[in-house]
Amino acid sequence: MKHMVILTGAGMSAESGLKTFRDADGLWEGHDVMEVATPEGFASNPELVLEFYNQRRRQLLEVTPNSGHIDLAQLETDFKVTIITQNVDDLHERAGSTEVVHLHGELLKARNIVDEFSIIDWKTDIKLGDTCSNGHQLRPHIVWFGEAVPMIDQAINICMTADILVIIGTSMQVYPAASLMQYTPQGIPIYFIDPKPALKTQNNLTVIAEPATVGIKQLKELLKTR
Repeated sequence: MKHMVILTGAGMSAESGLKTFRDADGLWEGHDVMEVATPEGFASNPELVLEFYNQRRRQLLEVTPNSGHIDLAQLETDFKVTIITQNVDDLHERAGSTEVVHLHGELLKARNIVDEFSIIDWKTDIKLGDTCSNGHQLRPHIVWFGEAVPMIDQAINICMTADILVIIGTSMQVYPAASLMQYTPQGIPIYFIDPKPALKTQNNLTVIAEPATVGIKQLKELLKTR
């Protein structure tokens, strides 16, 4: 089986009703990103940050995978599929994908503020005063701006083994995720699905200027002809 590596971003989950990362004015749900997605923001106002992610978590539990998530899971019938996602939701897993690497953490997990590897499943609100067994405050298991991306080395190694690369619903502007394409073997087929693609079709790159649900169906038809 050929190894298909799929990079997904906010556009993958947008059609399930989850807001994309930030609006055109740079605000995220009315907040400056630096207030709610940095260690400094958490240190300054932990209650605001916890409630911000509590709202995101509640919303996630109300939505379901879209047809694009389901179509990607079905690709495992014909390919070895590894999904590397910038998304913090669990929609890929709920749709049936079995190999998912979360670069930026997971909304339905928590960890304490001392140990980044003290990861536990968490599906309810996190409140100030909620602590681990050692008495340390819990926080969302989210990689904030300015923090290391612990899964990036694993993601690079996965990309180095790709036979096909698919990029879906991401601007390819957020690093280090945007650099992953550079680690794939030279000349492999690359498909880029996004309604406003930042790349143009060239050589081994095929651009599908569609939302995720539509573009993935077109991708599956293209793969039949290869």
